[in-house]
Amino acid sequence: MDKAAIGNARFFSRTGPHPLAVVAQAACGAAPELDLLIEGMAPLQVAGPNEVSFLDNRRLASALKKTLAGAVIVHPDMQAWVPAATVSILTTEPHVGWAHVAALFHPVPPVVPGIHPSAIVAEDAMVDPSTEVGPMCVIEAGAEIGPGCRIGPCAVIGSGVIIGRDCRIGAHASLSYALLGARVYVYPGARIGQEGFGFALTKSGFLTAPQLGRVVLEDDVEVGANTTIDRGSARDTVIGAGSSLDNLVQIGHNVVLGRCCIIVAQAAIAGSTILEDFVQVGGQAALDGHLKIGRGARIGAQAGVMRDVPSGVEVAGSPAQPKREFFRQVATLMRLARRQE
Repeated sequence: MDKAAIGNARFFSRTGPHPLAVVAQAACGAAPELDLLIEGMAPLQVAGPNEVSFLDNRRLASALKKTLAGAVIVHPDMQAWVPAATVSILTTEPHVGWAHVAALFHPVPPVVPGIHPSAIVAEDAMVDPSTEVGPMCVIEAGAEIGPGCRIGPCAVIGSGVIIGRDCRIGAHASLSYALLGARVYVYPGARIGQEGFGFALTKSGFLTAPQLGRVVLEDDVEVGANTTIDRGSARDTVIGAGSSLDNLVQIGHNVVLGRCCIIVAQAAIAGSTILEDFVQVGGQAALDGHLKIGRGARIGAQAGVMRDVPSGVEVAGSPAQPKREFFRQVATLMRLARRQE
């Protein structure tokens, strides 16, 4: 195995080496004008003189002080901890800089235009010539796929689905009743646009209600592996621009997410709930239906949300309540338990 776990050559192609100035520019940072070539990236603990690393957590200051990295991306407040032999690339957003440098050394593999011979494409489907369609894909009637897309092996693009430019659809993903904007990433195994969980209760049992809405994924949305997004029942299910859904997330019918929402793994949002912009939902949290979660609210991991959450409020626990209140109650219970010992 490589000494550094970043960018193993078996799986990730690498560009470079790059001059220090190019790396600093990619990081949106400032660095001295030195004749230094950077060959790759590595963690602080194992980086060598020709590699770049980064730090944005003061708790790891000891690792920074001992690093042998040729350059390190750091906040100006941490520059004093950088060893004399290491070049500082100064930026107020080290993690963002690190992400840009990672893209410099390990860019996304280019699309290879063309349709694999084993793919099944309906005669009236519109696939841009610059798009890559992988083995065993199915693209049904009336589907439209824009330029620069990659459709992974065994993916199914249903009738009438529209996919914007530069999208990535992972292996075995399925899309139906869906409209995708530009630069949408759907990871392997995701299920988008299937019938939602809607039914009427009758004397003889459950009567499934037709689900007549769509799923709209706006620009720059990411949908994690094995995540499911139900289509709307009477209106659309909408995932707002720039939002990111982790693996194994469940989004019910008619749910509307605003811009740049984050939904962490195994969270579930019941039908017709609305999340305004910049809401964060922790792992395994569950949100009841027909709720409104205000802009910038934060839902803690494993929280059970049963009522509306105002903008900017952070909640935890089940039933969910303001975070400070929840931990105050936990502390009180712990004190009572100790008294019984």
